[in-house]
Amino acid sequence: MPSKPTSAPAFAGATAEPSAYPDMRDPRVMVAVPRARRAAMAALWGLAARLTKLLLDAREPLIGQIKLAWWRDMMALLASNPAALPKGEPLLADLAASWAGQGGLDALVDAAEAMLLAEGDAERRAAAESFGAQLFALSDGGAAAGKRWGLLWGAGVVEAEDAARCLLGDAKNGDALARGDFTGNRALLMLDRWAAAIAARDGERHLRSEGLLLLRIGLFGR
Repeated sequence: MPSKPTSAPAFAGATAEPSAYPDMRDPRVMVAVPRARRAAMAALWGLAARLTKLLLDAREPLIGQIKLAWWRDMMALLASNPAALPKGEPLLADLAASWAGQGGLDALVDAAEAMLLAEGDAERRAAAESFGAQLFALSDGGAAAGKRWGLLWGAGVVEAEDAARCLLGDAKNGDALARGDFTGNRALLMLDRWAAAIAARDGERHLRSEGLLLLRIGLFGR
């Protein structure tokens, strides 16, 4: 896996926590989200974190698929009959408050399942890019804008060291999108550039420089 960093826990395969990847719920990013959309984005990225944790915890693909199938059913209910959602799950309540009657969240579950079942570098790359693309598209951005973020995310999900290194290399060497490709969504621009900075250091985390990067983009958009 990536070498041990000097200033933060290692970004490391199946031991990584959801916070190991750039998250829109980080206050430095959330401040760039329009106030009216913050609750929806917090719920959406909470779902992404829950799906990520499910992948990290999955020891048997079949068990992981069963859990993902439950979330897929919940997203179908959210779109078609939100009143029928089970009570007592805080994340479902958050999603119902902002996403009731809206479709598309099941695509994020599908992308997570593709990552769970992926075999070989090509399938893992496609699944990781798809998860990032779906998440960024749902986050009021273009799907293409989320692919580099998705590759970094995928490197934190896969268990095998060589697979993680391959995804990190793809994130590091991929073409960077221009600012205009984010259609004015500064929060997603921040997440992409943040992911690029981590990938450029082969997964090493440098919290101070990352903070300065976010501050600069937040203030000046570049």
